[in-house]
Amino acid sequence: MAEKKLTVQVGERQLVLSNLDKPLYPSGYTKAEVVHYSSTIAPVLLPHLRGQPVTFVRWPEGTTGEAFFEKELPRGAPDWVRTAPLPSSGTRSGKGPRTITYPLIEDVPSLVWAANLAALELHVPQWTIGPGPKRQSPDRLVFGLDPGPGATVVECARVAERLLEVLTADGLTPLPKTSGSKGLQISCGVRTRQPGRTSAYAKAIAEQLAAEMPELVVSKMAKNLRANKVFIDWSQNHVAKTTIAPYSLRGRDTPTASTPITWDEVRACRTTAELTFTADDVLHRVEEHGDLLAELAGTRVALPGR
Repeated sequence: MAEKKLTVQVGERQLVLSNLDKPLYPSGYTKAEVVHYSSTIAPVLLPHLRGQPVTFVRWPEGTTGEAFFEKELPRGAPDWVRTAPLPSSGTRSGKGPRTITYPLIEDVPSLVWAANLAALELHVPQWTIGPGPKRQSPDRLVFGLDPGPGATVVECARVAERLLEVLTADGLTPLPKTSGSKGLQISCGVRTRQPGRTSAYAKAIAEQLAAEMPELVVSKMAKNLRANKVFIDWSQNHVAKTTIAPYSLRGRDTPTASTPITWDEVRACRTTAELTFTADDVLHRVEEHGDLLAELAGTRVALPGR
């Protein structure tokens, strides 16, 4: 069947969008709705992507089909999509490090272009680039709270409450968001000139909480340790790792999104439904609350010693 194509004007750019009536989620949520969400959420999403190389997770046939990660700029990308050529952190075929040309999603046309590729998930590192194609030191710290079998976001909320106390005592300003999947993520703005220190600090905090709350928290990655517990994923601070961007959709049965939330919502959480938000929910929340992560950059402090 031939693709249905439509040429649209987005800002100063013309884009050719395809198969807009195609459902990308089993719930029936279509590519057109994904494009609408992306363009509408752009004012609060784009500031969290600025200066960051983006890794796509794409579902060309929808979330019931196969997905794939894509770091390299896709073939056929418009020449106006900004890019960042950066050395990879790994090797390929024994040939040593290579250069990856990452897309930079910094304006609405680029965001709509990515949505048209069914790049439902946008993942970013904890650092930015510049000046020039050069990694800067991390400017944020992140803790992923991942519930194991038998645990839910409710248990994550209890761990997050304690994490708030510890990080605040260290002079940081933690801000919570849902992962858009099963857990939570807690971010803090930081300053450091040593890229490895954020991982070391986060690991120390995770181990502290695992020692304090052994019935609920695990800091080791082994999956056989996670039943009925929350894994504090400190490793997302490694220079090669990425985290789902705020407001990004997730590739699940329904179009849930990674959603900034308040600490009052964390404290009040007693059911998974209370911290599960669809794209439509997020748009309504932004109308009501604005960007609950807006202060992330403005609250950066020197990374505490541990």
